[in-house]
Amino acid sequence: MRVIGTAGHVDHGKSTLIAALTGIHPDRLKEEQEREMTIELGFAWMTLPDGEEVGIVDVPGHRDFIENMLAGIGGIDAALLVIAADEGVMPQTREHLAILNILQIQAGMIVLTKTDLIDDPAWFELVEADIRNVLRGTVLQEAPIVRVSSRTRAGFPELLQTMSLLLTNIPARPDLGRPRLPVDRVFSIAGFGTVVTGTLSNGHLAAGEEVEILPPGLRARIRGLQTHKKKEETAVQGSRTAVNLSGVDLEQIHRGDVIVHPGQYQPTQRIDVRFRLLPGTSAPLRHDTEVKLFIGASETVADVRLLGAEMLAPGETGWLQLELRAPIVAVRGDRYILRRPSPGETLGGGIVVDPHPKARHKRFDEEVLKSLETLAQGSPAEMLLQASLVLGPALVRDVIARSRLEESTAGSALQELIGSGQMIHLDTVPLTMDGVLIPAVQFDSLRQSTVAILAAYHKTYPLRRGMPREELKSRLKLHPRAFNLILARLVEQGALASPPQSSIINRQSTISWTALPGHVVRFSPPQQLKVDKLMGMFAAAPSTPPSVKECLAEVGEDVLAVLVDSGDLVQVSAEVIFRKGDYDTMVDKVRRSIQQKGQVTLAEVRDLLQTSRKYVQALLEHLDSIGVTVRDGDFRKLKDLH
Repeated sequence: MRVIGTAGHVDHGKSTLIAALTGIHPDRLKEEQEREMTIELGFAWMTLPDGEEVGIVDVPGHRDFIENMLAGIGGIDAALLVIAADEGVMPQTREHLAILNILQIQAGMIVLTKTDLIDDPAWFELVEADIRNVLRGTVLQEAPIVRVSSRTRAGFPELLQTMSLLLTNIPARPDLGRPRLPVDRVFSIAGFGTVVTGTLSNGHLAAGEEVEILPPGLRARIRGLQTHKKKEETAVQGSRTAVNLSGVDLEQIHRGDVIVHPGQYQPTQRIDVRFRLLPGTSAPLRHDTEVKLFIGASETVADVRLLGAEMLAPGETGWLQLELRAPIVAVRGDRYILRRPSPGETLGGGIVVDPHPKARHKRFDEEVLKSLETLAQGSPAEMLLQASLVLGPALVRDVIARSRLEESTAGSALQELIGSGQMIHLDTVPLTMDGVLIPAVQFDSLRQSTVAILAAYHKTYPLRRGMPREELKSRLKLHPRAFNLILARLVEQGALASPPQSSIINRQSTISWTALPGHVVRFSPPQQLKVDKLMGMFAAAPSTPPSVKECLAEVGEDVLAVLVDSGDLVQVSAEVIFRKGDYDTMVDKVRRSIQQKGQVTLAEVRDLLQTSRKYVQALLEHLDSIGVTVRDGDFRKLKDLH
């Protein structure tokens, strides 16, 4: 699930564009509709031409509501920077672009709206040249520009195509198994109670499970989940999620709180960060400055402790320790924004290096600065784990290459990760560059997904022994080798049942189908009556049994497939099928006859079995195909004697 966010100056047509694209107007407040101006965050969703469903966060463009914009922009995967063709780049265009740059929103496009107001083609060239100049040196400098009109829908096919391509090129966010939902909206629904919304990251939430609300430390239970107004049993990473909570009142939760699994996160009131002051800010940043901190959906006042310098000039980067007036939830690697409270101005931002420093740092301590530099780079194990989380199941050599570590350093770090259980080596052979690695949290997530997929499959197809292997591989979207190794590991752990014909599963074997342990095909009483009748027909004429077509008419395709899969019936051709006991008896008679005579003809087998040519020909061709007999002119011989 991906989330796209809008950005851009007030009255440049962001909300109108989203309404035209999705059929959902994101301005829900009466005041917004009367003023025709977005004040609060708005939300919509749509399905792109390639079938991918995406959520959309629409943000206010007016400078008075920039802080509302910041509450929703942090969790997006891609941005639509909206610029009106008749006005071009405006002040909030620049500020929103600066925010996207600070947050390192790598994917984005420029949507040039209101093109129906412009008749002069040369004007478009001038506006787009100005846009390219403003984008230079930012994360969006290579972003495509698409001209559209929300009124006439001109340019919409190209816009949708570009959005699809944009999301295709974005790597999936790593699933860390530690769900975090920053709350950007809180409301109540009659009969349901408290509901919160946000963009879920780092894991999954499931209906019925207990959650913790931080920083207040409240406990609640998930009564229900929705994504795009559709009920879900599990909310997946990256989705816009509405959570119906029981056990807490509306007044106890606020924007900026975070919904998590109990015990996985701790609030903090002090963080160490890397910070860059934006070029063009009105003044340098000095020690002990009061700022507003925006991280996730939260906003709090903080005091700046500038480390290793007396001040930062516009465009400079440095280390800060932020002392917060109220607790927040932050994780190393989170991106944040700082603003000056009055007069309001975006100062810059950066990345959280330590969310839980043990003490106030001495401002000019060289050891502290060195320690922060090391933390910013991460330990070798952290760098490898991060690389593996991005790649998913991957070769050891690819994980090391992604981490940019020396091979010797990476080797010991990999052993540390495997030994601690954070990484799983899927091969049984000793660790080599061609081995396959997967982070433990991703393996657990795949296991849960596999169990859920198979449980649903068994419910839908109760008469099938399991899901075909290729169908499961397609659903999990895994590379064949990784899929084989993961499937074998799940069978070994007992999470999956192996096929009866494969009593020994090695890591490179092909498992033709998969099922959950304990899954047993059981006929309903009416089905069992039909089976009993059919088996009576076989017993009455063992050498001239009912045809496949007659069997299908009697019990149906699914029941017949169960009888064949279980071995009760043996299908030897498209038309001929035998009861297992009768089949074994006939094969034994053919073997003994050939052993006595050296070879037999079809007519001799027909007389031996007292049946017709149709059945004998099908049986003998079947025995040829499975390697029991071999044809030599008009004769059949045993293959092992040939």
